[in-house]
Amino acid sequence: MGSPPPVLEPGETAVLFDGTCKLCNGWANLIIRHDGRRRIRLATVQSPEGQALLAWAELPTDRFNTIVLIHGEQVFVRSDAMFEIFTRLSPPWRLLNLFKLVPRPLRDWVYDKIALNRYKLFGRFDACVQPHADHPRRFLRARG
Repeated sequence: MGSPPPVLEPGETAVLFDGTCKLCNGWANLIIRHDGRRRIRLATVQSPEGQALLAWAELPTDRFNTIVLIHGEQVFVRSDAMFEIFTRLSPPWRLLNLFKLVPRPLRDWVYDKIALNRYKLFGRFDACVQPHADHPRRFLRARG
């Protein structure tokens, strides 16, 4: 890394999610509903913006088994990304950060089990789907 993330303005936060995953789209919708200050920008991992951010973060651009939160030059994945999201949402969602007391290896083990089986458990869209935004700048678009 060492350089600012592409497509993000300084201080912006982005969440990258799998646009074909129904569970992931549910999380994106939850963020849209409960991030009243619109502090979190969204991008599917399949979008050009998501691909650019994944490459910048040195994460796989062809396997999408985690949600990613990027803030400044910090990258959070798996359960840490979820807790960073909860921190930015309106109450009572922030209370879920109490589960951060669970050791990370156990949190990430549970996260991985759900992530690896998410299509079987929750279903999958045939094509990449982007939830309806509540604001025109909610989703990332490449600058230029």
